[in-house]
Amino acid sequence: MANASRMSSYQRREQLLRIGRSLFAAKGFEAVSMEEIAATAKVSKPIVYEHFGGKEGLYAVVVDREMRALNDTLVAALSAQDVHPRQIVERTALALLTYIEENAEGFQVLVRDSPSTDPSSSFSSLLGDVSMRVGEILSEWFKKQKLPTKGVPYYAQMLVGMTVFTGQYWADQRKVSKEQLAALIVNLAWNGLSRMKAKPELRFEGEKAKKAAQRAAENDGTEETRTESPSAPAPSA
Repeated sequence: MANASRMSSYQRREQLLRIGRSLFAAKGFEAVSMEEIAATAKVSKPIVYEHFGGKEGLYAVVVDREMRALNDTLVAALSAQDVHPRQIVERTALALLTYIEENAEGFQVLVRDSPSTDPSSSFSSLLGDVSMRVGEILSEWFKKQKLPTKGVPYYAQMLVGMTVFTGQYWADQRKVSKEQLAALIVNLAWNGLSRMKAKPELRFEGEKAKKAAQRAAENDGTEETRTESPSAPAPSA
């Protein structure tokens, strides 16, 4: 353990955080042991306890750092003033993908299953906050377009969920660049938003659609019956 004496307390703490982040990203919280953390850092377990009080404490600090970094990234992208709404969509998608690209391990820690010790610090909580900000932006835009705002919270969840889950897939399947993927996300999101209907309806499924299809079929049957019926005989001369 001679290596431990060559690091300051700050350096040791940062080393343990890097090691913890890497292990939690690769294996998840439950699969990582204190023994593995200490062995990887080439220190004794008491040193890890001294800095973080245990595995839970180390994990909490790792998650808090990543949450703050991702939150700052997304808030900056969503806080633009006096820009076109599409630019905000583009900027936010690209900001998330840039974070994933530059902080691959940190993102994996956030999206993995984690202990439910503090729901307020969870990834889902962060996405909830982001969705609220997206909802505020959508509300303003919907009002300008004279669209009803009742569905805005749901549209916000859809946009955030689509972007985040696509980012998760891309984190493991980097077959396109982040700019290309951002363009794909915006293509679907913005072209959908720009053609919004005030009262959208299901075209093929749902009770209303099925009744309409049934009426159409009945009308077609009536027309066929009329067409196929023989004409009345002409009166005799």
